[in-house]
Amino acid sequence: MPFMTRSLVRSALALSVAAALAAPAFAADASHPHATQAAREEARKLDEVKVTASPLDTALDELARPVDVLAGVALDDRRSGTLGETVASLPGVQSSHFGPGVGRPIIRGLDGARVSVLANGLSTLDVSTVSVDHAVSIEPFLADSIEVLKGPANLFFGNGAIGGAVNVVDHRIPTERSERFVSGRAELRTGTGNDEKAGLIRLDGGSGNWAWHIDGLLRDTADIDVPDYVYSADYRAEEIAEGENPASFERGTLENSATNSRSLAGGFAYIGDRVFWGASLSNYGTDYGIPGGHAHGGEEEGGVRIELDQDRSDVRFGVNDLGPLKQVVVHATFNDYEHVEFEGAEIGTRFINEASEARLEAVQNEIWGWNGAVGLQYSDRDFEAIGDEAFVPASTSRDRGLFVMQEREFGAFKLELGARHDRIDVGMVDGLVERDFDTNSGSIGLRWAPADLWHLTLNLDRAERAPGAEELFAEGTHVATSTYEIGDPFLDTETADRAELGVHLHGDRFEGRAAIYQTRFDDFIYLADTGLEIDDLPVRVWTQADADFRGWEIEGTVTLAEAANGTWTLRGFADGVSAELDAGGNLPRIAPGRFGLDLGWSLDAWRAGLGAVRYRSQDDVADGETATDGFTLVNAQVAYHWDTQTFGWEAYLQGSNLTDEEARLHTSFLKDVAPLMGRNFSAGLRVFF
Repeated sequence: MPFMTRSLVRSALALSVAAALAAPAFAADASHPHATQAAREEARKLDEVKVTASPLDTALDELARPVDVLAGVALDDRRSGTLGETVASLPGVQSSHFGPGVGRPIIRGLDGARVSVLANGLSTLDVSTVSVDHAVSIEPFLADSIEVLKGPANLFFGNGAIGGAVNVVDHRIPTERSERFVSGRAELRTGTGNDEKAGLIRLDGGSGNWAWHIDGLLRDTADIDVPDYVYSADYRAEEIAEGENPASFERGTLENSATNSRSLAGGFAYIGDRVFWGASLSNYGTDYGIPGGHAHGGEEEGGVRIELDQDRSDVRFGVNDLGPLKQVVVHATFNDYEHVEFEGAEIGTRFINEASEARLEAVQNEIWGWNGAVGLQYSDRDFEAIGDEAFVPASTSRDRGLFVMQEREFGAFKLELGARHDRIDVGMVDGLVERDFDTNSGSIGLRWAPADLWHLTLNLDRAERAPGAEELFAEGTHVATSTYEIGDPFLDTETADRAELGVHLHGDRFEGRAAIYQTRFDDFIYLADTGLEIDDLPVRVWTQADADFRGWEIEGTVTLAEAANGTWTLRGFADGVSAELDAGGNLPRIAPGRFGLDLGWSLDAWRAGLGAVRYRSQDDVADGETATDGFTLVNAQVAYHWDTQTFGWEAYLQGSNLTDEEARLHTSFLKDVAPLMGRNFSAGLRVFF
C-alpha cells in the first residue's frame, strides 16, 4: 500500500536523521574518503575513477567511449533537486525541466525513451519516459557518483539507450568490505528561492566479510521565486489578444511548484574472497506540483499535483575465479511503482508500473591478449493507466538481450569491440495489438595514445531501438503537452549510425577534452503536428522520418597559479547540437548551444568558485514551435572544511542566478509558463564520520 508506506517512511526518516545528528562520535579515520579535504579532492582524479557501467571496471581515462563522471567534491557542488539539473553542467548534457519537480537528462539533443536512467546499472523502472511531466525516481543527493554515457549505449543497457545513459551509483548493496564498523555522513540544507529544507543521513559499516548500508532523506520546498512575470512576453501578448486582463498575470512566484521528497533504503552484503552476495530494499516518494495552471489542462483549484511512490528491491550474487572466467555476477531488481495525478482534490489519473529486470555478466580471464565479457539481460514491464487522462492503454513489454564486448591493447592503440542482440515484445493487455522486434547493435572504439600528454579516440556505432508502448498505442488527450496524441502500431525500429572523433589532453596544469560527432537516424520516431484539432487541442501523430544530429563539445581546466594566496583554476566549456529532418525542417525542443566559465580557488580548508553559463537563443525551431531567448546564469559558492577529533565538518554557501535573470529552457514544454528559479542562496552543513 504505497500511501501507508509513505507515512511510515516519513516517520522513520525523521527518527533516523535526528538520531544520526545526535549520535555519539566515532574515531576519525584519515583514510575515509570524506575525512579530509585532501582525500575528497583525490576522488576527482579522472584517471582513477572506475566506470561501473562497464563490466570490465575500466578507468575513465582508459575508455575510448565518451563518458563523464561526477564524484567527490564536483558532485557535492552540483547536487540539485532533480537528476537533470545535477548533470546539466556537463558538456552535451541538459535538463528537460517540467517545473522544479521534474528534470530528466537530455544527452546531445536526445531524451525520453532514448536515454536510459539507471540505478547501479539497472533501470529505475519508473514511467518517466511515458510523459514529460513524470519524475525520475532517483534522489541525486544520495548518489556516490553519476556516470553519463554519451552516444548510443545500447551495448550496455539495451533498447532505451540509443541516445545515451545516466547511471547513478549509490552502493546500497555494498561492494567492498568496510574498514570500520560504522562510518557515514549527514547533511542539513536550506534555501531562500524556494524555502528549501532538507536533511539526509547515510551510514555504512561492517565487520569481516559482512557489510551494511542505510540511507534516508527528507526534502521540502515551497513555490519557487521567479524574477518577474511567470508568463513569457509572447505568451502574455497572446493572452491579452484573447481578452485577458494584464493585471491578472502572476509575478514573483510560480504557483503550484512546491515539492516534497523522501527516501529510505537499507542493504547488506557478504563479500568473500570467492563468493559475494547481497540485497537491498528502498522506498522513494515525491509529491510535486505541475506549474502552468491551464497549460496542464484546466483551472482546477489547487492545480495538478503528482504523488509518486516506488518500492524497489535489489539482489546481487557473484562468484570469482570460476574456471576461465574472472567473475560472474547476477544483479536483479523488482519494482512496485505507482503515481497518482490529482486535479485539485480529485484523483485524475493513476499510473501503475510493475516491472523487473535481471542482468548476468561473465567477465573472462585474458585470452590471447583480449579482455572482455558476455552477458544476458531480461526485463519485464506491466503498465497500466487508469483515469480520464489515460492516453496510453495498458500494455506489457518484454526485452531479452545478449551482449558481448572485447578489448585489447596493441602498443599505443587500444581497440574496443561490442555487439548486442535484443528481442522485444510489446503488446496491449487486451490483446488487440502485439508487436515483436529484433534489434541489433554494434560498436568499434579506438584509443590512440602516442604520448603521455594526449590521446585520440574514434568511435563508430550502429544501434537500433524498438518503439515503446506510448509511441505505438497512444490515443487520447495528453494533458501534460496540451495535445491530442495518436500512436502508430505499425512503427518500425529506428537505426542510429554514429561517428565521433575525440581528443583528450592531460598535463600537470591543464586538462582538456573535445569531440565532434554525427548521428544519422533512419526512421527516427517523433511527434509530428498534423494541423488538425480535436476538442480544441492540436493533433500530433507519432511518425517516422530520417534525421541527422550533428554536434560538438569542448571542455578544459587550467591551473592559473599556485601561490601563498591559494590555488587558482579556470574551467571553460562549450557545446552545440543541431537536429534536422532529411526531408527538411528542424526537430522540436533541441537544446541550444552554451558556453561557460568557472573560476575556482582553494586554500587549505577553504574553496570557492564563481562562474557563468550563457545559453544561446534557439531559433532553429520546428513547425509550430516558437523561438527562445538566450540568457546567462551566474553562480557562486564558498565552502570551509575542518576536522575535529571525531568528525569532519563542512559548511557551505551557494548562490545561483545571482543576477536574477529571467531564464526559460527551450527544452521544456512549459518554457512560456514556468521559468527557472530566480536568485537563490543555499546554505548547508555536512558532517563526515
